Amino acid sequence: MTQLSQTSPKHPRRIVSESSLSPEEIAQRSAAREEFAARCRPIFERLRPELIEDHYNWFIAIDPDSEHYFLDPNLEGLIEKIRQKYPDGVTQSTIYRLNETGTCGRI
Repeated sequence: MTQLSQTSPKHPRRIVSESSLSPEEIAQRSAAREEFAARCRPIFERLRPELIEDHYNWFIAIDPDSEHYFLDPNLEGLIEKIRQKYPDGVTQSTIYRLNETGTCGRI
């Protein structure tokens, strides 16, 4: 009869290795995200009053360069609309929720 080993194989504790980004690169990326969000937020604030009544709690994705936006009641539907419009993935958008705060989940 074959006897099984009593010890389980060792698994690495981390799935992803340590970040290879320098602190400067991390800070630069964070600043770029904040700048992008700062460009999207005023557009959202301008659109929210006219859209919130008919589309309360819907998702909205905003492209700050063109000020084009997409609406959908489901996040998956919104992402699909973005993929259909930009199949090569060349656009960046910020997603908000049409409610009092614009947040998509709990904070």
